[in-house]
Amino acid sequence: MTDASTNPSQEQDTLHRRGLMFILSSPSGAGKTTIARKLLADDDALHVSVSATTRPMRPGEVDGKDYHFVDQAQFDAMASQNEFYEWAHVFGHSYGTPKGQIRAGLKQGLDYLFDIDWQGTQQLYQKAQADVVRVFILPPSLEELGRRLVGRGTDSAAVIAARMARAQAEISHWDGYDYVVINDDVEVCFQKVREILAAERMRRTRQTGLIDFVRELTRG
Repeated sequence: MTDASTNPSQEQDTLHRRGLMFILSSPSGAGKTTIARKLLADDDALHVSVSATTRPMRPGEVDGKDYHFVDQAQFDAMASQNEFYEWAHVFGHSYGTPKGQIRAGLKQGLDYLFDIDWQGTQQLYQKAQADVVRVFILPPSLEELGRRLVGRGTDSAAVIAARMARAQAEISHWDGYDYVVINDDVEVCFQKVREILAAERMRRTRQTGLIDFVRELTRG
């Protein structure tokens, strides 16, 4: 009987690995927020990247959990001091991803989920390319996207029209992502995204403990 402590197949599961930055992007209404919530509910090892924003807090939101709510002066100071991986001004408000906590977490093997647009994705990839996995979610059609936005019942007709125009611009950047998934069925889409995350966690370049492990296997 082999001792589990010396069984390579069992030991490999505990090898240290560098964490990753898992990006979900989509046009507004295509489903990235729903998929993100399902991933977080399904996977305790996945952590939310909490952005800073200047937009007002909505009912039920918690400062530090949903967003770091700051005023424009605070946000501008953080941006000028290069404290963000990425930041953007969207629909009248500023959003940014703070660096400090995430950098420390990646070294410890923590994985972070990002719900950001293509501009934020581009900035993040430029600064942390090896740690980034980019997934873009497409709607099955523009007509369906429009129905989903109207169905939310949260936006005026003018805002919906602006979101639809922005959606077409965002879709044009689909080829800037590592993976593209069509969200025709939310459960099928979720399963595909979950499989992408599982595979990326096993990428050899992230398995920082493999070198010593393999050296031990080949010693002698």
